[in-house]
Amino acid sequence: MEFRKNSVIRVELQQRVTQALSLFASLLLLLAFSSGVYAQLPNFKELVKESAPAVVNIAAVRNKKQGLSGFGFKAPRSEDVPEIFRPFLPKPEERDSPADRMRPESLGSGFIISEDGYILTNYHVVKNAQKIIVRLNDRREMEAKLIGSDERSDIALLKIAATNLPTVKIGESASLEAGEWVLAIGSPFGFDHSVTAGIVSATGRALQSETYVPFIQTDVAINPGNSGGPLFNLKGEVVGINSQIYTRSGGFMGLSFAIPIDIAMNVVAQLRENGFVSRGWLGVVIQEVSKELAESFGLEKAEGALVVKVLSNSPADKGGIEVGDIILKFNDSSINLSVDLPHKVGVVPPGQEAVLDIVRAGQALSLSLVIGMLPSEKKLASELPATNIEALQNNPLGVVLADLSAEQQQQFSMTAGVIVKQVMEGVGATAGLIPGDIISMLNGTEVQSVSHLLELIKESPKRKAVPMRIVRRGSPLFIAIKLGAK
Repeated sequence: MEFRKNSVIRVELQQRVTQALSLFASLLLLLAFSSGVYAQLPNFKELVKESAPAVVNIAAVRNKKQGLSGFGFKAPRSEDVPEIFRPFLPKPEERDSPADRMRPESLGSGFIISEDGYILTNYHVVKNAQKIIVRLNDRREMEAKLIGSDERSDIALLKIAATNLPTVKIGESASLEAGEWVLAIGSPFGFDHSVTAGIVSATGRALQSETYVPFIQTDVAINPGNSGGPLFNLKGEVVGINSQIYTRSGGFMGLSFAIPIDIAMNVVAQLRENGFVSRGWLGVVIQEVSKELAESFGLEKAEGALVVKVLSNSPADKGGIEVGDIILKFNDSSINLSVDLPHKVGVVPPGQEAVLDIVRAGQALSLSLVIGMLPSEKKLASELPATNIEALQNNPLGVVLADLSAEQQQQFSMTAGVIVKQVMEGVGATAGLIPGDIISMLNGTEVQSVSHLLELIKESPKRKAVPMRIVRRGSPLFIAIKLGAK
C-alpha cells in the first residue's frame, strides 16, 4: 500500500513540474514576442527633435463684427440675462472696443520650407486676415506677408523677414502607402508643438467638397489648431499638410485628412512664379455611376464618371465628349468614382493633350483632346442657369408633364425637354422624380416634347433600368428608371 501511495505522489509531482515548466516556457515565449513587437514600434524622439524647430504657430488678426463674441455668437444683452449672472458679462465698451475687435486669434500651424522665411500653411487659416503673426519655436513673433494663396487646394504661402531659419525636409507623397506610420506636429487648441502619431488609412481619398485634392487619410489625432501643420513620414520628411477632419462632435473622431505635399509644392512653385495657380479643365458636369445606372448603361459594374452636361466651347465640347458618356480612364488612370476625375484633370497643364477612355451607348471609345485652363468659380457658375418650373399633362410615368415654352427654353438655356409639375404613385416616383425636374433625355435620346417622350417610353425596354437625364434646380444628373415596372 505504501509503495502504491508513493508512486501516485511521484506521478502527481511529475505532472505539476511538467505544468510549471510548460507555463514558464509560455511566459518566456510571450516575453520574447512582446519584446519583438515593442522593438518594431517606431521611436519618434529624434524625428521630433530634428523637425519641431521648423514648425510655427500662426495667428491671424481679423476685424470682428461689432457685437460678436470670439465664438461668432451675438453677445447677449444684460437685460436678457438673469440678474445673478450680469456681473460676469463684459461691459459694452469693453466688448465692442477696437482692441477687442482686432485681437489676434490663434488659428493654426505652419512650417518653414526655406531658410529665408517662406512658410506653408492652409488658406483657411489666414483667410481674410488683416495681419498675420507667426510665432517661432524660439518664442519670437514676426508679422508675415501673404505671398499668395489657392482656395481650391487650401494652400497659402507666407514670408517672414528672417534668415538662417530651421527648415523641414520635403518628401514625396506619391510613394505613401496605407499602413505607414506618420506623425503630426502642430498647435491643437493653442498647445504649441503637440505631437501625435498614427498610420496612413488611405491615399488618394477624394472628398465631395474638395474636388481638386486627392487627400491622404490618416488616423492621426488632428484638432482645431493643427490645420496647416506638417505630416511627417518615419524619415522625417513632410509628406502632407494637415487640413481637415471628419467629425460629428467638433473634435477628432479617427478620420483626418492631409493635402499631399506633391500637390502643395506644385502650388507653391506656381504662386512664387506667377502669383496664381492654373489647373487643367475639361468642362463637364459629372455624377456618380450607381449600380442601377451601371445596369441601365450596360456596364458590368458601377464605375466611372457619368457626363450629365458638356459646357459650350469647353475642351470637352471641342474634343467630342457627349452627354451620357461614361469616362472610365483619364491618361491611363482608372476613374473608379466620379470624384477621382477632377483632381486627375487638374494636375495636367493647360494646353497639354489627354486621352480619355469612355463608354458611349454601350460601345468603348478612345478620345484625344486638349486640356483647357480652369475658369474662375464665378464664370463656371454662370454656365449653370437657375431653374424655375411649371407644367400640366399626364403620361405613363405617373407624373404630370408639359412642354417647355420658348421663354422657358431661353431661361433654362435648353432647346427642348419637358417639365414635371406633379408626381403621383408610379415608376416616376420610384425612380426619384420630383416636381420641378426637367426631363431632357431618355435612354440616350434627347426629349423634344411630351409626345416624343411618350414614343420613347413605348420603344424603351420594359422592366429593365434605362438612363434618364434630368435637370434639377439648375444641376443636370442621370437617374435610372424601370419603365413598365409596377
